[in-house]
Amino acid sequence: MSCVGHFMYSRCLFHLSKVKTSVPWRGSQKRLFSSTETCRTVMPAWVIDKYGGNDVLRFTKNASFPIINYPNEVIVKVSAAGLNPLDVSMRGGYGAATLTMKRDPLNIKQSGSEFPLILGRDVSGVIMECGLDVKYFRERDEVWAAIPPWKQGSLSEFVVLSANEVSLKPQSLSHTEAASIPYVATTAWSALVNTGGLSKDNCAKKRILILGGSGGVGTFAIQMLKAWGAHLTVTCSQNAERFVRGLGADHVVDYTAGPVEEPLRALEKFDLILDNVGGDTERWALNLLKPWSGAKYVTLVTPFLQNTDMLGIADGMLQTAATMATKAVKHLVRGVHYRWGFFAPSGPALDEIRAMVDAGQIRAVLDETFSFSQVPQALEKVEKGHARGKTVVQISKGGGDL
Repeated sequence: MSCVGHFMYSRCLFHLSKVKTSVPWRGSQKRLFSSTETCRTVMPAWVIDKYGGNDVLRFTKNASFPIINYPNEVIVKVSAAGLNPLDVSMRGGYGAATLTMKRDPLNIKQSGSEFPLILGRDVSGVIMECGLDVKYFRERDEVWAAIPPWKQGSLSEFVVLSANEVSLKPQSLSHTEAASIPYVATTAWSALVNTGGLSKDNCAKKRILILGGSGGVGTFAIQMLKAWGAHLTVTCSQNAERFVRGLGADHVVDYTAGPVEEPLRALEKFDLILDNVGGDTERWALNLLKPWSGAKYVTLVTPFLQNTDMLGIADGMLQTAATMATKAVKHLVRGVHYRWGFFAPSGPALDEIRAMVDAGQIRAVLDETFSFSQVPQALEKVEKGHARGKTVVQISKGGGDL
């Protein structure tokens, strides 16, 4: 399975202990700050200075403190931070060409300017400072967000984000629970809503197939689509069947029992397929869609980043565009739509998801606790796939000092 396919599976979650003192603010209220002048210019963080294995991780107390560069940005004090297998891939340099272009589109900076790089795509915490144009948040708001991979991540004391990437945290979840959701949620939302055209208003009674349903994106998609009234068929291993049924799957097919396409062909055709697996799935999966009815196949396993890493930005994008166009036309003449899905950070999407969480329609699934000092061990567990599916690894409050 490609690296993109892997990021749908296990996730790690970290809870950062707090070392703060209080000063008077707004009358009788108090606002929390770091206790020394040094902490206002540097902060603790886990960084990498080059791409490689787990040995490139380095803890420092002197990471640069994030600053607001644009008036629509906010600084968030991290209470809980998450790792996805995408972070494992990024540690090894996966997607470096495209992400470097996104960080420096005019190619002004020198090679390697992304270092020291901080990993971590999920964050739950408290807003400490708002830019002048930020209207919908204020200091001390509890928020959550999915951090774009071209930005510095959440394995640090503070992180800076655009306000449109941030949403108020669900009141029903702790910070550790909240940080288990944003990245997989916004990835699933982008694939199913933005690309697949689904919504709570048009999903009722639609037949949807989720390939690889016990992973992070799959388990979130099951809960969201079930809340919207869809009929869900899910493929997973036998030992995950009870788990996905508990999330709302109507029909489960065990892919370890033999060629998974055979039992799927015996079922009524589908309105949409979400593919978290990749590989040779495309060879047979599109035949399971209802032809000439607007049915869509959306895959999250694409060659885009791999192409740009191997061929460079220009040639990689050309190769990607040619591949996408060829596949789209090939399947369109057969009456079905072929699409690629990508992660897209979105505060408004997290607003919708927050409402579903607080309504009890979506729940967080947690796995194990690591301290902030154990980030390398947690990342190694994610790399080996020891945390099953949407299960997360969390850092408990007080579990490690910054």
